[in-house]
Amino acid sequence: MPTRRQALTTATALTGAALLPATPASAATPTTRTAARPSTPSTTLALTHATVIDGINDRPQHDRTLILRNGRLVRSGPSAQLSPPPGARVIDLTGKYVIPGLVESHIHTGDGQDGYTPPLFPLTGVTAVRDMWGTATQHTWREKIQAGSLLGPRFVIASPIIDGPPSIWARDLGLPVIEVTDAKSARAAVRRVKREGADFVKVYSRLSPEAYAAIADESRSLHIPFAGHCPDTLPMTHAVASGQRSIEHLHAILLATSSRESEIREGLAQVRIDPNDPSSISRYASWFRQIHPLEWQAMRSYDKGRARRLFDTLAAHGTRVVPTLTVHHALERTADLPTSADEWKYLPAWQVASWPATWDGLTGSRSPEDTARIRRLYDHRLHLVAEMHRAGVQLIAGTDTGTGYSVPGFSLHGELRLLVEAGLPTRDVLRSATTAAADLLDLPKGRPADLVILNANPLTDITHTRRIHSVVNAGHYIDPTDRTRLLAAVEKAAAASTPPEGPSPIATPGCPCNAPH
Repeated sequence: MPTRRQALTTATALTGAALLPATPASAATPTTRTAARPSTPSTTLALTHATVIDGINDRPQHDRTLILRNGRLVRSGPSAQLSPPPGARVIDLTGKYVIPGLVESHIHTGDGQDGYTPPLFPLTGVTAVRDMWGTATQHTWREKIQAGSLLGPRFVIASPIIDGPPSIWARDLGLPVIEVTDAKSARAAVRRVKREGADFVKVYSRLSPEAYAAIADESRSLHIPFAGHCPDTLPMTHAVASGQRSIEHLHAILLATSSRESEIREGLAQVRIDPNDPSSISRYASWFRQIHPLEWQAMRSYDKGRARRLFDTLAAHGTRVVPTLTVHHALERTADLPTSADEWKYLPAWQVASWPATWDGLTGSRSPEDTARIRRLYDHRLHLVAEMHRAGVQLIAGTDTGTGYSVPGFSLHGELRLLVEAGLPTRDVLRSATTAAADLLDLPKGRPADLVILNANPLTDITHTRRIHSVVNAGHYIDPTDRTRLLAAVEKAAAASTPPEGPSPIATPGCPCNAPH
């Protein structure tokens, strides 16, 4: 029988992420423009006879009852010993599995729209997200979600990208980039984004050592985390020692595990970006053509002892790594790209139609030798992920959704599958998208419950996270019928969407350390 302490840790793990009470979703009537959060006719919800997988205890807890009051999990215990309170709405979950709400720790939603982008996350079990390129759009969504006028996840929002000049990003996509040249401008950038409401500072690839050190110091002074890329100019151990909360992607990891890192870094110092090039895609392509030989050299000179020392350092400092295998796979295994997928119907046709042209711009100039080498690079990245896990590095699930061939919410389930393919146990993969990710995002304790109810056990097959029965999002219960209806509303909203005015609607290529070489 679980102890009282186990029951308390279960309650903590299953706590959700916003401040509204538990309700049935049937009262919601989303339009094709905005899927609204349900109203609140009931304050107590009893989920009975469930198997609970809380992300903390090693084993599932069978035949459990969870009591939610005003959206918060207030009690849990064996169903034989815990009866639903009088007047509670009772949901019999016999044969179902309850996990914490999923957390997606690397997305880009700057070109999304109310009607389909935010709602897709909770409807696919993703109840919290970390957006890695903050714009006014995400802040507006967060306000609407908190007000109850928009169905969506809890948003943790980055600053605009802070990079060195010239950034790999041009201005053609209409997304904000702050270029800093020295310590003074770097400190001013941190103060600015803190003032503008960013939850953390996003650091990028072309920062100078001076600017990076100033960002780290100013962030500590203002008590705002910083995360993102490990700049090309810095050894990864420097970023770790500086307190960077997470390292995104696997490019810097690959370089740092080479016995020839010093030589490779000399090559990195020679990489040039044309500041007059107006196209982000063109800048990416140029950058990767210069980087590819260095990555190949790093893979060929992989040093197992050096890698273990680095991974031990990452683990000792608690520095998280977000591998984003989804975007690595899409850009490095292009022969495996799908030509269609059922979930694409939840995005506008114009957006889906833009993906092949974007990918051609990024990968079309590869030779057969390039393609073969890049496939091997992807295999090596999987090896690095497995080795980091064995060394105790905290790996966090994130996809780089917002790039092509990825759909909000759905792509996280694919990321979990890729982490299993890399060799991680399903238990730890599930934690990378639940309890470990919640810690990274600093989601508050005692928040209303976020839960996903599954039709099958994800510990026996991680793809079972896709077999969603129902969802508790910020304390609101979305039953199977309402979930189906809400997904249909999202599909309708996506079908009605027209391309935005301004920059050409292309798939954002994501983060430069992940694009093709």
